[in-house]
Amino acid sequence: MRRLSIMVTAAALTLGLAAAPAGAEHAAAGAGPAPAGFGRATLTGFAALPAETFVPGSEASGAAIGAGPFNGVVAPFAHQPVQGFSGVVKRRDGTYDVLSDNGYGNKANSADFLLRVHRVEPDTRTGEVTVLGGFHLSDPDHKVPFALTRADRVLTGADFDVESIVRVADGSYWMGDEFGPFLLHFSATGRLLQAPVPLAGVQAPENPYLNGARPTLGGSKGFEGLVRGVDGRHLYPLTEGTVTGDTPGDLRFSEFDLRKGRYTGKRFVYRLESTSHAIGDAIAVDRHRFLVVERDGGQGDTAKFKRIYLVDTRDRDGDGAVDKTLVADLLDLADPKGLGGSGPTFRFPFQTIEDLALLDDRTVAVLNDNNFPFSSGRTPGKPDDNEFITVRLSAPLHADPRALR
Repeated sequence: MRRLSIMVTAAALTLGLAAAPAGAEHAAAGAGPAPAGFGRATLTGFAALPAETFVPGSEASGAAIGAGPFNGVVAPFAHQPVQGFSGVVKRRDGTYDVLSDNGYGNKANSADFLLRVHRVEPDTRTGEVTVLGGFHLSDPDHKVPFALTRADRVLTGADFDVESIVRVADGSYWMGDEFGPFLLHFSATGRLLQAPVPLAGVQAPENPYLNGARPTLGGSKGFEGLVRGVDGRHLYPLTEGTVTGDTPGDLRFSEFDLRKGRYTGKRFVYRLESTSHAIGDAIAVDRHRFLVVERDGGQGDTAKFKRIYLVDTRDRDGDGAVDKTLVADLLDLADPKGLGGSGPTFRFPFQTIEDLALLDDRTVAVLNDNNFPFSSGRTPGKPDDNEFITVRLSAPLHADPRALR
C-alpha cells in the first residue's frame, strides 16, 4: 500500500514455525482492553524531520504527480525529497538507516523518484532528526532480468516498491518489495547482489512476470514487513494483503533460508483484527515471538486503530493463527511529561505507520511514513513530518538478547 510513513528499526528474529493450517473464522473488528501483563504504554521521546527536507544537489522529482498544491506544497520538486520511510535498521551508534519507499504511491508517478537508504540521527532531547547522508539503490551488474526505468540502472519507484529492510551479519541488506513481491539483496552501499527472489504462487498486479495471468495479491500488498531471525539464518517476509484462496484478513509470514538461498516452505498466519486493516512492520522478540504494527487507513481524527501486538507463533489457542497480545495503543499513549506537546495523552494518528525498532526490553521506536506531500494526519492542510517516537511498554518483553543488538 502507498506510504507516508517514517522510519522504524528492523530487528532480528528467529521463528520456530510450523506449516500454516487453513485460517479459522475471522476475528471480529476491534479489540478489547490490553490483556493482563500489559497496560497503557508511555511516550518517552519525540523528534521530527520536517516534511520539506530534500537531498542536497539531487535530481528533480515529482513531475508526474501534478502541480498541486498538495497540503500547500507545489510540485514538481527541484530535488529528491527525504520522505516516505518504510523501513528502519537500528545501528549501534544512535543512528538509523531508513528506507524510502517507491516515491509517490505507484509505478506510474514514481519513475523520477530514486530509491534510497538514508542515515539519520534522531535526538529526542532537541526534538530534531538530522540527515547524515545515504546511498541510492542500483543494479550496475544487471541482476534484474526485466527492463528498468533508467539506462544507468539506478533504481526508481517505477521499478520496485521497497517497504522493509534488515541488515545481516556481513553488512549487506535484504529488502522486501511489494511489486513482485520480491526479496532484494543489496551490498552495504546499495548495489544489487543477485536477481530478485520471488515467492512461488504469490504475484501482485505489478509483477513483471504476470504475462496476462491473474494476480494472486492486491496492488501494493506485497512484502510490507521483513524480519531477520535471531539465529541470523532466516528471514520472514510478511505480506500486507491476503493471498487469493486464503481466508480474508489472513496474511502470510513465510520462512526464507539465507544459507540455502530459498524459501523453506514453512509459514504461519497473522490474522488482522479487521479485513480493512493492514500491517506496517514486524520485528523479532525471540525465537517464537515478534512485534507487529497493525493499523487502519485513517489519519487525524479518522484514525481509530493504530496498535502494536506481541505475537506468538506457537498458536496456543489452536485457531490456526498466531496468538496476539496488545502491548501499545498508538492513539492512546500516556505523556505525563508533555513531550508530544498535546497534553497528557499523545496520539500517533498517521495513515501509514511502517517502522518499528526494539531499543531495550521495554522500549520501542516507532516512525511514520509521511507519504510526502499527500498525508496530513497531524495538522489538516499541512504535509506530515517524519516523526520518530520512543514508547515504553508497561511490562518487560523478556526478549532474546540477540533481538536487542
